[in-house]
Amino acid sequence: MEILNRLAKSKFRSRFKLRAKDLEYIKDKGLDKIRSHACDFIRYRVATEKPVNEGKQTPMRGHPVFIAQHATATCCRGCIEKWHKIPQHRELTKSEQEHLVSVIMEWINRQIKY
Repeated sequence: MEILNRLAKSKFRSRFKLRAKDLEYIKDKGLDKIRSHACDFIRYRVATEKPVNEGKQTPMRGHPVFIAQHATATCCRGCIEKWHKIPQHRELTKSEQEHLVSVIMEWINRQIKY
């Protein structure tokens, strides 16, 4: 994924890594459940026209998807616009949401392999 290659060049984005407890959580829950969580987090935290707590809605820890969201610039609408070229101030389409979840899951899969 080209977007992941671009994000890897960012000093800020490239510092995010899954820790042992995150990897254990993924192993325990399975990737299907993690994808389900990612879909929910995107749908309820960033997909609306005016997300609640915009710019602060994604914690920096506490769930592997949160870490992945910061690593993939899918954490807030400002980052989504900057990195994914999806405009702010409108609801995300289903296709756009699926794109963001795919990027998150690809990043997680790459972390699992390391």
